Amino acid sequence: MSPAPKPQSEKPNRATGPKSMALRRVRLIAAHHRAAASDRALALILAGIAGAANAGGFILLGSYTSHMTGYLSALADNLVLQNLALVGQSLFAISLFVCGAATSAIVINWGRAHKPSRQYSLPIGLQGALLAALAALGASPLPDSLAHPIGLGLLCFIMGLQNATITKISYARIRTTHATGMITDVGIELGRAVYGRAFHSPISADRAKLSILLQLLGTFLLGGIVGALGYGLIGFAFSLPLAAILLTLALL
Repeated sequence: MSPAPKPQSEKPNRATGPKSMALRRVRLIAAHHRAAASDRALALILAGIAGAANAGGFILLGSYTSHMTGYLSALADNLVLQNLALVGQSLFAISLFVCGAATSAIVINWGRAHKPSRQYSLPIGLQGALLAALAALGASPLPDSLAHPIGLGLLCFIMGLQNATITKISYARIRTTHATGMITDVGIELGRAVYGRAFHSPISADRAKLSILLQLLGTFLLGGIVGALGYGLIGFAFSLPLAAILLTLALL
């Protein structure tokens, strides 16, 4: 009777090692098969980047480029005041934000038809490439009279692109580039909690929703602090690490 075969070498299985598991989790963040955990991870990353880029827009350009409500209000005010230069700036910012959102829808729908596994990584990668272009703008010899509107347009386009992307990924459950809606939802959930306790009602706060809202707001705020420091120190070049994060997610 032949001896039993020796067992295979007991080397650690790299495919299931901790590094491989971590890489798999990162890949899932921008994958086309979505799970709640992936949506939450992606939303937190995008909220941090939006906070940083928004702060950069104010530090470098004097404008919060995700704040379309402000631009729309400025448009109305300056129409009445007949300040045509600021009317034009508001229209320009709003138009570029809309174009960014429209581009996200075009890219995602094209991806669904031609490259289903890349439908969400494509707009994320595009956002990373545009942030890299914004960094290059800071090193260009363009005069401020040209660099300022180009930078403003790029940031507004990026914000529209990002907000539409996470909106489509999460089926309109999450926004990342502005906080008004999230803060409103926090107030609603807190009101539900107070009502339930005060009137002994079964109505209560959705703790899971409240948790993710507070995480998103905290990440947006933290991103804003980091962005204000980074853009204040090195200017447009601080867009490079933000671009690297998004391009890594897209390429993986």
